[in-house]
Amino acid sequence: MYQITNQLRKIGFSINLISNIIKRNNYKQELNTQEYFCILLTAQDLTIKVSNIEYKIAGGNAVFIGPQKDLIINDAIGKEIYAIGFSAEFYDKSSKDSLFLNSPVFFNCHSEIFTAPYFGNNKYNQIILVERLLKFQDKDESLYISAAHNAIEGLILDAYLHVENQPTEKDERLEYVSYANRFRILLQRDFKTAKKVSHYADALKITVRRLTEMTEYAYGKSAKQLIIEKVKFECEKAIKFSNLTMSEIAFDLGFSDEGNFTNFVKKHCGKKPSEMREISA
Repeated sequence: MYQITNQLRKIGFSINLISNIIKRNNYKQELNTQEYFCILLTAQDLTIKVSNIEYKIAGGNAVFIGPQKDLIINDAIGKEIYAIGFSAEFYDKSSKDSLFLNSPVFFNCHSEIFTAPYFGNNKYNQIILVERLLKFQDKDESLYISAAHNAIEGLILDAYLHVENQPTEKDERLEYVSYANRFRILLQRDFKTAKKVSHYADALKITVRRLTEMTEYAYGKSAKQLIIEKVKFECEKAIKFSNLTMSEIAFDLGFSDEGNFTNFVKKHCGKKPSEMREISA
């Protein structure tokens, strides 16, 4: 598996030149998006292969690639083509975010990628995206995260204008992705009060086994794993960045008591909530 940046691992977002990513991975052109979403800003022509399907991308397009995709990038060295990588946890802050993140922009049953015209050029990418984000990063990490979220949102919104809202033939892949996406939207809404897969399966009127098959197809993870990851992320965020007591956080996130909250955090984060807060202080 190729190396990802420390920043992507830490906060769930990074922006890098594709050529730098390839160099960092010993010039290997084979990459995998893992659990991350990827946007390529192609100011110059680019040829990529995604899941063994070759695509020739004309300069001036943004390319949207979902998680768990195998990529081969043939001619990126020496070109100023930026790759934005981010996790679902980083971007998915509201039901609106869930809707866009789980739209055909990233989950397209007719193609492994989605392309949309992109008005930026090399100078724009460097000044408006990279240098602007670095200024926020130098000032305050929370501002940097907000600016990065806004940059992603703008790119997705522009791409969403080019999504064809037309009926399609029934396709098993489309059905799987559709149900998995609807699950993610429900999870964003209900994670505080519903932490069992059966709740979401019942809401979607399918079996637990069927829902798990669908999420494993779309995300490479079971529905239970996705629920745990979502709750874990919200626990970590509240512990590190809020002023609430542990008891208040436990109540706010839907745990029956502080003891259950502590046990969950210790099991899935490797530390007690109090230890995590001390480290982040």
